Amino acid sequence: MADFATRRRMMVDTQVRPSDVTKFPIIDAMLSVQREMFVPAETREAAYVSENVGLGNGRVVLEPRTLAKMLDVLDIQPDELVLDLGCGLGYSSAVIARLAEAVVAVEEDASMASEAQDLLSQAGIDNVAVIEGEMAAGASKHGPYDVITVQGAVEHIPDAVTDQLRDGGRIVALFMDGALGVCRIGYKIDGVMNWRFAFNASAPVLPGFERQRAFVL
Repeated sequence: MADFATRRRMMVDTQVRPSDVTKFPIIDAMLSVQREMFVPAETREAAYVSENVGLGNGRVVLEPRTLAKMLDVLDIQPDELVLDLGCGLGYSSAVIARLAEAVVAVEEDASMASEAQDLLSQAGIDNVAVIEGEMAAGASKHGPYDVITVQGAVEHIPDAVTDQLRDGGRIVALFMDGALGVCRIGYKIDGVMNWRFAFNASAPVLPGFERQRAFVL
């Protein structure tokens, strides 16, 4: 029987804190959420390794350091509404749910969306709504959002997503350029997105967030 509680503590002590993530709510959330619940059964033993954990079909649960640093730059407040795009089996949403007032999680893989809702319910997390739909379309009817997170990499972010961010809100995403990835935080000010470098990380690009290739004859 694996001692996941010990592994969870080690994850925070060896991956999260050394990455200069020290805000108590983030540390507490990552110590509290059972990451092993939100990965495929066959990868539970790898739930706490310092790398992205595969969900199948090129999808991953972002490594703990990456998610923690994303949350650190976002500084989510207890009264904020968060849109979590590409929630997979719900790990990111479970962590964010402990920081925010409510989370709207979008997942386009029907079986993952259904399992995410079940797992979140089992974990007693009742302030997350999982919506099955295109991740790049967001969930406009529940917005506008104070914060948007993208659980995977992007080559570009559709206007349909940034349109759902309220003015003064912020979005975090990993931008891949070939093999190199950069996490940026975007602030919406007077309807215009202003992007800043946050840190380096990488992940597979999510469906719908690929750069449109120019058609060449």
